[in-house]
Amino acid sequence: MADTSVLNGNLADTTDKTFSVLQPVKKLGHYLMVRVLPALIVISVLVAIWEITCSRPDSSLPSASTVVEETIYLIQNPFYDNGGTDVGMGWQLLASLKRVAIGYTMAVIAGVALGILVGQSLWAMRGLDPLFQVLRTVPPLAWLPLSLAGFQDSQPSALFVIFITSIWPIIINTSVGVRNIPMDYRNVARVIQLNGWQYFYKIMLPAAAPYIFSGLRIGVGLSWLAIVAAEMLVGGVGIGFFIWDAWNSSRISDIILALIYVGLIGFALDRLVALVGYFVTRGTSN
Repeated sequence: MADTSVLNGNLADTTDKTFSVLQPVKKLGHYLMVRVLPALIVISVLVAIWEITCSRPDSSLPSASTVVEETIYLIQNPFYDNGGTDVGMGWQLLASLKRVAIGYTMAVIAGVALGILVGQSLWAMRGLDPLFQVLRTVPPLAWLPLSLAGFQDSQPSALFVIFITSIWPIIINTSVGVRNIPMDYRNVARVIQLNGWQYFYKIMLPAAAPYIFSGLRIGVGLSWLAIVAAEMLVGGVGIGFFIWDAWNSSRISDIILALIYVGLIGFALDRLVALVGYFVTRGTSN
């Protein structure tokens, strides 16, 4: 009987270990079936339609297979450097991402600070909110001539366009988050007599974080959109200028490849900010 009990116990332990090992595999399989497979099916269908539609002799756009054939060097050599602006798409994307990182960081710092001011002060909201609502409707490229006139240089002008484009959703969402802090939280802060820094760190930021990260996600998408458009006009190394230069040289396949990269990078930036927001807010941000 003792041997039988030991054998049953060993079998149970083995079963539990096998189940624990298979559990992550099942979760991964479920994720792939629910999230990845539908996207792959849709993309495959669209690529097939693209290939069939653009394979006709009278088509003005290249087919998917033609794009791959004509851009295979760019795909296989993303970091070649022939000097000047003749560099691989990896360097073009890194140059654009560097500009976005600088401009977006400035927008985050200024946007969160102004959002907290507007959310906390009724007078600031009444005075600044109408101005923000007017300025945020100005198209990104409309700021470029003014910034070029002011800075007399293309690089700070591009950074300014990123900054002024992405700051508005950060300000608005932060101010909404601060204004929506539950009154119970404010009352607790008064009861335990938190000072200004303690209230900011322990009450305001945790309560407003989901709203702040919603604004950050919108802002990072707008900043990526703005830099691609601005680089078409200011020139230099960058994915926007690469697209414009490809158009002037009638390299349509290069443009399509660049657009694919732009979309993938934009998606990755959004997912990155969302992931940071998920951990910071403990899953409460969208």
